[in-house]
Amino acid sequence: MRRLSFSAASLAFAVASAGACLGGCATTALELAPPRPDRPWEPETTAAGEIVAGAPGRAPERPEAGMGEATRLPAAAPYTLPANTALANVPPAAALDPGHAYTLPELIDLAESSHPSTRIAWNDARNAALAAGIAKSAYLPQISASALGGYQSGHGTVSTALGPLSSGTSTHGAVSVLSLQWLLFDFGERGGLVEAAEQASVASNIAFTAAHQRIIHEVSLAFYAYQAARVRASTAQQAWQNADAVLDAAQARYRQGIGTVLEVAQATQNRAQARLAQVQAEGAQSDTYLGLVSAIGISPLSRPKIAQLPARPLPPSLRRSVEQVVENAMASRPDVLGAYALERASQAKVKAAEAEFLPKVFLSANTSYASGGAAITAIPSVGQQAPTVNLNGSRYGGSVFLGVTIPLYDGGLRAAVLARARNDAESASDRLTQARQEAVRQIVVSQNALESSLAAQEAATALAAAAQTTYEAAFAAYRRGVGTITDALLAQNQLLLARNAAADAYSGALAAAATLALATGSLGGGNGTER
Repeated sequence: MRRLSFSAASLAFAVASAGACLGGCATTALELAPPRPDRPWEPETTAAGEIVAGAPGRAPERPEAGMGEATRLPAAAPYTLPANTALANVPPAAALDPGHAYTLPELIDLAESSHPSTRIAWNDARNAALAAGIAKSAYLPQISASALGGYQSGHGTVSTALGPLSSGTSTHGAVSVLSLQWLLFDFGERGGLVEAAEQASVASNIAFTAAHQRIIHEVSLAFYAYQAARVRASTAQQAWQNADAVLDAAQARYRQGIGTVLEVAQATQNRAQARLAQVQAEGAQSDTYLGLVSAIGISPLSRPKIAQLPARPLPPSLRRSVEQVVENAMASRPDVLGAYALERASQAKVKAAEAEFLPKVFLSANTSYASGGAAITAIPSVGQQAPTVNLNGSRYGGSVFLGVTIPLYDGGLRAAVLARARNDAESASDRLTQARQEAVRQIVVSQNALESSLAAQEAATALAAAAQTTYEAAFAAYRRGVGTITDALLAQNQLLLARNAAADAYSGALAAAATLALATGSLGGGNGTER
């Protein structure tokens, strides 16, 4: 008894010691974190600069009161990370034709093949299709093979009247089993799961189409914004030339003695302001160009040449009644179609959950083969027993079962699963209703924005024409000496504003048309809206 107690105490001590060691190992992982909240983190790195898990380097300590100047920290702590040379590779520029001016359809095609979001949406759709295939595999039987082998040996010595008797035993064997499990009938549970997976695949495919529509919309808006910025830069260049002409006229009038120094100063100031406006317009053009390249999804280092947007009147077909637009759009919007597919998937999951309460008919079969051998030795021999006994054998077997399982009690698990499935189905129906209502709201808002943009474009075009006439008349009058420089400068500035307003209104109308096409689900349909 004392020996047993000592062994139990030793075992308890060993377990406690192991627990303490393991606990200590867990807490030592805090060394991986920064040592202090107000000091930089100095991670361990490889030779290439890659950060690896490990105890960080020792961060410099904050100086305490009374410490010497030699121990003081610099004014700014080095809150920077080591450079990983493996990440220093710059994404290559897209393979583009430098001499070709890309139109909007060509830029859209480039975006659809280059933008990462389209490939992500494609992989999501493929995964959803694979999930449907996984659900269908439940109709097929499951066949598995198992093999087991083993060896056992033992040795012992027994004292007898004739002296000590030594014996040895060894056993080895192998068992191979081939089994089949096949669910034959389950009252529609697998059918519900398959239907739910297929509807989820439909929703994922719809999301793939929606991703492409968003790409088309983003590229279109960026293209129109760039075209407006390009026109603004050209208008600012023309305004600078007009300011040069006004300054030349003022200087000529001054040399002829009919002008004043004030007129020359005003014209000089106007020219400087025109130059500043030109610089700002060129900067805005560069920004919108980068935005267009980013919307395409290619490297920002790419420099595609962008074709000019042809100046053409907007088609009258853009003006349609909002009732007609809503009626045609509800059947093709991706979010509405996706919400409908998810509603059907949720209803199929309810059917599968209800089938869990019903019996299942299954087929089970297996076949097996076992072989093995045993060897027993005894030295010396006893009676009629030989010194060595060898036993070998093998056995075949097989069985087939047809059975029925009936669920009786599971602690309310199936009921909870069914209740959750019904709640999800109800929420899916509500989401469909919400999607339809949101679709109507977006269509109405987009239609109103398009109507306003078309009206603004017409007004801005008329304003630009009138401002051009006013500027030409005011400048000619000033050059002939019958007008004032104030009228000429004012007309020039008004012309610049009118031309910018016309460019913005035209681009805004095209962007509003693209937004309405996105809201109606027709963007990318080849109807020319985004082209």
